Amino acid sequence: MKRRVIALDAGGTKLLWGVVDEDLQVHHRVRAHWPEPLTRAGVLKLMTDAVENARSVAPDVDAIGAGIPSTIDQKTGVSVGSVHLPLAAFPFRDWLEEESGLPVYVDNDVNLAILGERRAGAAKACDDAVMLTIGTGIGGGVLAGGRLVRGSSGAASEPGHMTIEADGLPCPGNCPGRGCLEAYVSGPALARMAREYAALAPDYQLGRVLAEKGVLEGADVVQAARAGDPGARELFERMGTKLGAGIANLLNIFDPDVVIVGGGLGANAGELLLEPARRVARSRALQPAAARAQIVPAHFKEDAGKIGGALLALQRGEV
Repeated sequence: MKRRVIALDAGGTKLLWGVVDEDLQVHHRVRAHWPEPLTRAGVLKLMTDAVENARSVAPDVDAIGAGIPSTIDQKTGVSVGSVHLPLAAFPFRDWLEEESGLPVYVDNDVNLAILGERRAGAAKACDDAVMLTIGTGIGGGVLAGGRLVRGSSGAASEPGHMTIEADGLPCPGNCPGRGCLEAYVSGPALARMAREYAALAPDYQLGRVLAEKGVLEGADVVQAARAGDPGARELFERMGTKLGAGIANLLNIFDPDVVIVGGGLGANAGELLLEPARRVARSRALQPAAARAQIVPAHFKEDAGKIGGALLALQRGEV
């Protein structure tokens, strides 16, 4: 029987998990949102429930690969800091090993996603690549010369917190910055802009949805844009312009072969977001990076983090 492992992929609002074999086939997919209010105890409880659920369908799993939206000390497995989850200064690897009785390998969630895309996805055979995952916030992963860029303390590759407007909006979460890319390109940012638009145009689709539900989510804006709501399409044009400015910075700094855009909102919006982002990035970045680099959606969509986590576990942390 093929070797199988558990893969955990934590984001700002939800946890994805599954069982993945050595051919990187995902056999079990589950998602759950973090309990409210968001507490460390609630986050850890859902993690252990996920492991128990995965083992119930695959008792032969022999390791866990976990991606969390945090700075990770690779020597100790400690979650040093996290903008969206209450996991700062937490010994994540040792805790999960004690809870599960399995060897645990942990890294930043987007570091793992870009590893998955490099092995068999949008960055296959690329030594230089950048990945952005757009959801509750923006996660990032960078490959340079075939190696993950982690920085001196594991805090590198946070493109969501690059400043694109020096005196712009306050950044959400625990970030002390203003004008960060994440303040303009994320699910919450899209919902905020959609509420403002819906209040001004109550007879269009987003206005009707807001009146019916009382809230607007990113998926509502995607649906409205695809149904032809002009305001919804304009919101993606505005957001894509901000994303393109951020990508232009990344092209100038890293000169990658490919920039991959994934995450829940990134995968759902697709070309609604990528088309304006691609246009703006190519117009603002320096040559030859502007013309050469591909700007593409994630091949594995929301499976990328699970596949990267499985790779980490299958290779016993040697990636």
